[in-house]
Amino acid sequence: MKIENVTISNFRSIIHVNIGFEDLMMFIGQNNHGKSNILYAILFFFGEIKLEDLDFFDGTEELYVEILFKELDENDQVTFKKYLTHDNKILVRKSAYRSGSFQYKGYLNNPIEDFLQEINAKNYKKREIAETLPFYDKLPQSGTIKIDDIIKAQKEYIEENSSELSFNYEMEESNFLGLKSVAQGIFGEVFFIPAVKNINDDLSSNKSSIFTKLYSKVISLITSSDGDIANIKEQVNNQFKKFKKYNENQSINVDRPVELNVFETKLSTNLAEWGVNLEVEVLSPNIDEVFRSSVNIWIHDGIKTDINRKGHGLQRALTFSLIKTLSEQVLEEASLEGQNRQVSKSSYFIFEEPELYLHPQAQKSLLYSLENLSLNSQVVLCTHSSSLISLEKYKSIAIVRKDNETKETNITQYQEEILEEDEKKNFQLVSWINQDRAELFFAKKVILLEGATEKTVIPYIAKKLGVFKYEYTLIDCGSKNNIPSYVKLLEKFKIPYIAVYDKDHQTRKQQDATDVADRDSQKIEDLIDTGESIIFENDIEEELGMSAGTSSKPFIALREVSDDNFIIPSVFEGKIRKIYE
Repeated sequence: MKIENVTISNFRSIIHVNIGFEDLMMFIGQNNHGKSNILYAILFFFGEIKLEDLDFFDGTEELYVEILFKELDENDQVTFKKYLTHDNKILVRKSAYRSGSFQYKGYLNNPIEDFLQEINAKNYKKREIAETLPFYDKLPQSGTIKIDDIIKAQKEYIEENSSELSFNYEMEESNFLGLKSVAQGIFGEVFFIPAVKNINDDLSSNKSSIFTKLYSKVISLITSSDGDIANIKEQVNNQFKKFKKYNENQSINVDRPVELNVFETKLSTNLAEWGVNLEVEVLSPNIDEVFRSSVNIWIHDGIKTDINRKGHGLQRALTFSLIKTLSEQVLEEASLEGQNRQVSKSSYFIFEEPELYLHPQAQKSLLYSLENLSLNSQVVLCTHSSSLISLEKYKSIAIVRKDNETKETNITQYQEEILEEDEKKNFQLVSWINQDRAELFFAKKVILLEGATEKTVIPYIAKKLGVFKYEYTLIDCGSKNNIPSYVKLLEKFKIPYIAVYDKDHQTRKQQDATDVADRDSQKIEDLIDTGESIIFENDIEEELGMSAGTSSKPFIALREVSDDNFIIPSVFEGKIRKIYE
């Protein structure tokens, strides 16, 4: 199963947010705006962290995280049958209280009729009352009527008459699955990689480490299929049977070493005044555990060394390699026939700034790995790297912002279609040509430009004027016709922007070409709502007093404006200052 939606209330800087989830989910935003708080709220739901008083927003007494799960497999449907909706989803809330307690509760399709509500089952234990119920024939006809009998009868009646009954979808009164605390892993396995992590945590012999989980699967396969190891197991078990005081039929084991009997007798004699006898039991070792222990990881790069002697980049790459391998293993197991279980086979990989210690090319490679990982698991991360952001996957992006006055964390995302089909293909091609355009999601303000000349000249002159801002991102849209696609995207994500384009009324143009230019300009203006526009009267070259460039256009323009004798036209200077307001 997978996460479809997360609601967080009163957790750290979050008063209330509702987040739609994709298979690959990316949270971006400035430092100290609450990205990590979202990750930790999810970890709290899965039971991966314990809360402290400071985790409650501004002194509140209660917080909760509510998750809607979708795509439950057959085994999940059996486990969570009670909570399943008609479209195969379940909604579960985990609440925590400042007192230190917490609880899980699920949402149920509760029948409106009181006599069918599980919480009222205790009211019908008396037979004279039970006899008035429509499902009385499903109860024991003699003896004491128990609450479990009534609940069972209610469920049977609901199943048989569901089409004729009315329901409310509401949170249950009792605990989730009737348990005070759910089993670890019941919703799936969680792998969390924080921003700063010791590689030894992943490679340790601890049962929860990623390496141990992977290695254990391999060892289990080897020890169950290798005949020699199976013989060793049998021989070891037979040898250790000699140390037992009693045989399987409870008769005295005459083959037991005399030394062990003497040792046991001496101990019992010295304890005689306590009125007890002592028995020493020697347990047979678990051969599988022997193979799992005392494992070292060596790195060969010309010299054999342990991983701790390598840089953070390689250490982090090894962690990602372990995760990817584990994910592939999970996928292989998922293809096999399922068996009844108490935990889900779902996997959730949560990364805090996975780009740390990785060079730009490695980050782009990491994005490819994360996309593949999300094909059979769910991947959630927070990042500051545009290399991990793909424009066409905007549905996976959630921008995290903090209100300047209330200091409250808010989320901006858009998971509907923004572009028409013909726009979409063109937009993807343009993004492929210039992949750094993903920077727009991190910008304080985006400057949309027609092409390379504008992207070269405008920041150069802005620096000469002393108004350039590094937190503003300039986007080469490829052409005037592509600007509307970017305007749509920026409007949906509430990112401040200004569209800079040419009016294209050059004297050499015929009327029909001018009409087309006006039509294209109007498309941009019709879409602009929260943003602004700056229009060059004809094009940037004429605006600068230059003749239109032919080949190597950006270089020719830059060479001219960088000349010591070049004077910035006053009208153009005003537009540059307006762009960088």
